[in-house]
Amino acid sequence: MQALTRRSFFNFTDRNKEQANWWLHVNRKAMACRFEVTLPMGDHAGVGVATDALNQIDRLEAQLSVFRESSEVSRINRQATTKAVRIEDSLFDLLTLCKKLHHDTEGTFDITSGPLTRCWGFLKRDGRVPSIEAIESARLLVSSNKLLLDDEARTIRLLQAGMEVNLGSIGKGYALDRVAASLRDRVRIALLNAGASSIVAIGAGGCDQGRNQGWSVGLRHPRNRNERLAKLRLHDCAVSTSGSEEQFFEHDGRRYGHIIDPRSGWPAQNVSSVSVVARSGAITDALATAFYIGGRELAERYCATHRQILVIMLESSSEVPVVIGSYDGCQIENVA
Repeated sequence: MQALTRRSFFNFTDRNKEQANWWLHVNRKAMACRFEVTLPMGDHAGVGVATDALNQIDRLEAQLSVFRESSEVSRINRQATTKAVRIEDSLFDLLTLCKKLHHDTEGTFDITSGPLTRCWGFLKRDGRVPSIEAIESARLLVSSNKLLLDDEARTIRLLQAGMEVNLGSIGKGYALDRVAASLRDRVRIALLNAGASSIVAIGAGGCDQGRNQGWSVGLRHPRNRNERLAKLRLHDCAVSTSGSEEQFFEHDGRRYGHIIDPRSGWPAQNVSSVSVVARSGAITDALATAFYIGGRELAERYCATHRQILVIMLESSSEVPVVIGSYDGCQIENVA
């Protein structure tokens, strides 16, 4: 049994080739990954702006992390199974979004799936195959339908003992959205990324003979880190990727990834990687997880009823990625 280390799904090698400008990169570790702010070197407020942004990430981690006993989410998990818990307005709004996404993705996105993640050992990065009985016991504790939100009182209640909230599948994208909102009045262009999986682009970063070309982002191939699955140009949008290369273990010749289907209790198997482009990092972060679990059919159903969503998916059984939907702020330059 062994696990791979994390690696980035994105690369930015084209950006420096296409621009004569120098870029300022300021980063800090938070939420178990490296957050980075990229700004033009000529932006005189650059270091201060980037530092303020990263400080905001630290504050959000202190609120959202299940690994901090003092966080607001940890307080929810301790108290909300016995009483309604009043929570801060922005967190309430995030949880409301999570419930809507749970409904719209047919249950594949579920912030209450922590018991299953723990059951499989992924919460502490110690993957193992649990017993069928353990999986079924954990699955009984998972359902966002048992998460009760009172919009007037701004409270949350977990309707079954043993339930818990874990925002790991949306938290990084949400944090990038919050930072981007605070930066838009201070900078013209910036690129924000959260470790291996999520990016938010402010403005159009590339320039070719005076024309804005967008931030050039390469999606790494999940089966060959030296190849690209696709190349994108981003204008004021977000992109997130979920893939089987991030965390997995092998047992008896079978590979088990860390993304668990909350409906079955077992790791999802049918997709190698999926990238989603949309208006916000929270949306792309959540949908990348949902479509990794639900596969091509779910992505097609979702995009048929939701505009401005672009999906690039490589199914486990295929060598050629599929493109589903569209987003006006993203140009696909090539697909493997």
